[in-house]
Amino acid sequence: MMTKSSLQTSSVGENTAKRLARLAAVQGLYQIALTQNTAEKIIADFQDHPGALLHEKGENEAPLLVDLQLFGSIVIGVSQNFTSLDEMIAGATDAKVSPERLETLLRAILRAGTYELHVHSHIPANVIINDYVDVTHAFFGAKEPGLVNAVLDKLAKGLR
Repeated sequence: MMTKSSLQTSSVGENTAKRLARLAAVQGLYQIALTQNTAEKIIADFQDHPGALLHEKGENEAPLLVDLQLFGSIVIGVSQNFTSLDEMIAGATDAKVSPERLETLLRAILRAGTYELHVHSHIPANVIINDYVDVTHAFFGAKEPGLVNAVLDKLAKGLR
């Protein structure tokens, strides 16, 4: 019998499912920052209505494309550890780019990337960094993708 989780990752490539989970997690973290909703509510809402976070995908299509376990792990993990994640980010940046001074979405991207580098040591650092740089490119065009790349690369060297 196929479970919902196995159906999600067997329907598309595992890498695509993980990339979309990272994108959705960043958008979920952004919503948490703006609305003060809990991580659990964001996860439940996404499972019920995935189109709310993945606007470019049809609502019925998105759940088959996203690694829901990774999505939930990132949203919960970042929400429970944002203070220590911000300390790690601050250690990889100068005072002009401290987490408190970053735009909300950029801070969510860096927190999610830092969380994964710290906790998901079984995933190669370059995969995590590349995916978060791609997420950054989806929202920013100027220097932000380079900043995300530099910060996560510096953190990866220190954490691994």
